[in-house]
Amino acid sequence: MKTIRLTTAAALVRFLEAQYIRRDGQEHRLIQGICGIFGHGNVTGLGQAIEEHASPDLPYYQSRNEQAMVHTATAFAKTKQRLGTLACTSSVGPGATNMVTGAATATVNRLPVLLLPGDIFANRRPAPVLQQLEHPCSQETSVNDCFRPVSRYWDRINRPEQLLTALPEAMRVLADPAETGAVTIALPEDVQAEAYDFPAHFFAKRVYDQYRTVPVAEALAATTDLLRSARAPLIVAGGGVHYADATAELARFATATGIPVAVTQAGKGALLESHALGLGAVGVTGTAAANQIAARADVVIAIGTRLSDFTTASKTQFQHPQVRFVAINTNAMDAAKHGALPLVGDARATLAAWRRRLRGWQVPTTHQRAIARARRAWEKPWQAMTAPGAHGPDGAIYQSEVVRLLNEACDGNSTVVHASGGIPGDIHKLWRGHSATDYHSEYGYSCMGYEIAGALGVKIAAPEREVYAFLGDGSYLMLSQEIVTAVQENKKITVVLVDNHGFGCIHNLQRGCGGRSFGNEFRERSANSRRLDGGVIPIDFAANAASLGARTFTATDRDSIRAALAAAREATETCFIYIPVSTASVMQSFSWWDVPPAEVSALPSVKKARTDYEQARQKQRFHY
Repeated sequence: MKTIRLTTAAALVRFLEAQYIRRDGQEHRLIQGICGIFGHGNVTGLGQAIEEHASPDLPYYQSRNEQAMVHTATAFAKTKQRLGTLACTSSVGPGATNMVTGAATATVNRLPVLLLPGDIFANRRPAPVLQQLEHPCSQETSVNDCFRPVSRYWDRINRPEQLLTALPEAMRVLADPAETGAVTIALPEDVQAEAYDFPAHFFAKRVYDQYRTVPVAEALAATTDLLRSARAPLIVAGGGVHYADATAELARFATATGIPVAVTQAGKGALLESHALGLGAVGVTGTAAANQIAARADVVIAIGTRLSDFTTASKTQFQHPQVRFVAINTNAMDAAKHGALPLVGDARATLAAWRRRLRGWQVPTTHQRAIARARRAWEKPWQAMTAPGAHGPDGAIYQSEVVRLLNEACDGNSTVVHASGGIPGDIHKLWRGHSATDYHSEYGYSCMGYEIAGALGVKIAAPEREVYAFLGDGSYLMLSQEIVTAVQENKKITVVLVDNHGFGCIHNLQRGCGGRSFGNEFRERSANSRRLDGGVIPIDFAANAASLGARTFTATDRDSIRAALAAAREATETCFIYIPVSTASVMQSFSWWDVPPAEVSALPSVKKARTDYEQARQKQRFHY
């Protein structure tokens, strides 16, 4: 057998270069770049190997924060419809554990990322080494064991030859749409530098096929019979529609059957609001139109969604007494949720097969009229929220109006990235898409700090797009450093920051559940109360962004926001737009979310909130 003598790290790089994924006859590199921050745990091993062995097709991106670089990889993979991702390497210790949050974000969202954290010495001779956490029960345990519950595949390479079995399995999981998520290969510092005679064919090109599978005929027949008996069916489209590149087939299916489509955060854009059957967002952050139809739906077709609590309004959204669920998903666990009749298969192929079986069938005319009425009725509250006609009581513009202005400034070749705080609730409800790809939400984990790093990942994956990171001041203060990486890579993004002087979303939730304002506003500590209820902390966000290399704008009203967005659109460098917004809101809610107020409290407001909560909880249903 012909062999090649390489270090473990060099063999890893050479192997990654040869991995491909194929769908619909088109091949894509599975690993399309490496993000990293070097330390003693990876600089002389994997770092040296990347410098010596990586080709221009495997570029290295110098990140500023380990959590952020995993978000970049996650957003990249989402933009590529899971047909490629980035690897992320860190040193041992805090560099590694910084990636754990990013790993959870990727796994929750069913998106592939490859994590290559440095690890403690396998030979144990210099132990305890710098940054080693000693475990009293095992010399084998390291901080990298933290990745086990948040990874879809986890392994530690204690001998070079272990790569021969670990890497093919890792790539299989990354490429499998049903199993994918974060994959962690922990690399002890000494083993990275050790050499081994690897079989030459280990580095030959390898292609992992993603087949468009369809459910078995019996499952299609059973669900066809169920749907034909439905009087008021509804489709709930999730991120799986995008990952399967199934938006066109979904439109054909909806048009052929007359079934309306509501969308989750990840599914936004699966069917645009301009379509006669597009109801927009569903659930806690849903539109009045979608939630009205959902409440009376007798058959709910869930496509590529996990049916999280925001989608189901904590299991209060679907109130028809005999409601049944059908779920199309590549993942059998997701396809079985809510007691659904599972259609395990590719969304595009399954919808096409189902449409052929349903040929000639359409929803009753009564349902068609109800859909049209709901869409018309939604227009008035949408206008009230997006064009309130005045600023808030504090003189600042409402965040919901900023959503509309940003929406108007974008086109089909734009992508707006958001993840956390109050923005997802506003934008999910109010955004009217220009294309299937203009809305990028990370709401499976709703991870603060995702937005700027995620926007960079989108831009790397789709450099032709105009990419916006839309976030609040709280999220910016957690993770903004990847502005530097965007500047370094000449990957222009535009950061749109709305400032409400605190964790405004949770502040509203706190008070909405009867609580007093506490710990959520960005205020100085008062000498009298000894609490954080003094003056607002003066933070110059524009100056901070400028120091990181961004061209900055400050906008306070409609005209200046439009002007700033137009100027940023024309710019070639990374831009930052600072917008102070009102702490008040004109948003309306059309569903409920299960957040329990205290059962015992001396505050009358909390007591009332608990009473209201107990009443609302009576609408929760267990679907099985």
